[in-house]
Order: sequence, then C-alpha cells, then structure tokens
Amino acid sequence: MVIPPPARAPRIVDYLKPYVLKMHFTNKFVSAQVVHSPTATVASSASSQEKTLRSTMECTRDVAAAAKIGKILGERLLLKGIPAVSVYLKREQKYHGKVKAVIDSVRETGVKLL
Repeated sequence: MVIPPPARAPRIVDYLKPYVLKMHFTNKFVSAQVVHSPTATVASSASSQEKTLRSTMECTRDVAAAAKIGKILGERLLLKGIPAVSVYLKREQKYHGKVKAVIDSVRETGVKLL
C-alpha cells in the first residue's frame, strides 16, 4: 500500500498582487515606484530627484510635485504595458495630501488601481 504525500498549503505568491505601488516622502523629495512582487524587482519608478524633473518643478516636495510624479509614473507604466497596480500604504500614510495626489494622478493616466 502506498501512502500519498501530505497536501501542501498553497504558496503565498499565488495570492499576492503582481504589481504594487509604493511611495516614499522625505522633507526634500517625493518618490514612487512599482514593484513586481513575485520577482521583487522594480518595474518602474519616478522621483523628484531626477535631474530632468528638478528643472521643471518649482518645489520638489509639495503636493503639486507629488501629482507630477504620479502622472509621470503612470505614463511610464503604460509604456511598459502594465495596466493595473495595487497600492501599498504604510501604517502612517493616510489617503490625504501627497499620497492622494500621487494615487489620483496615476489613476488619471489610465492605470487601474486594484
């Protein structure tokens, strides 16, 4: 008589969203990136530290800068063929101010949020 192996629990990777939007705010800059969670690689990113963007912005840390970063990130995602992302917010991040500006401008470019 052959005893079958025990049933394995499903892998957690099967339940993860494939692309996750993460944001980081400092006192001087705003940055956002989309991470492909199964491979843990950065699919696309945008930051107010980039030289080409710094010259076009008056301030690199306010809500207007966050909205511009979100718009640029959304355009880069569409160029790479990524139609939808999920949003990861840290415990202290509320859907307000800069966070809201980034998320709304990504949504306005045509990227769906899960």
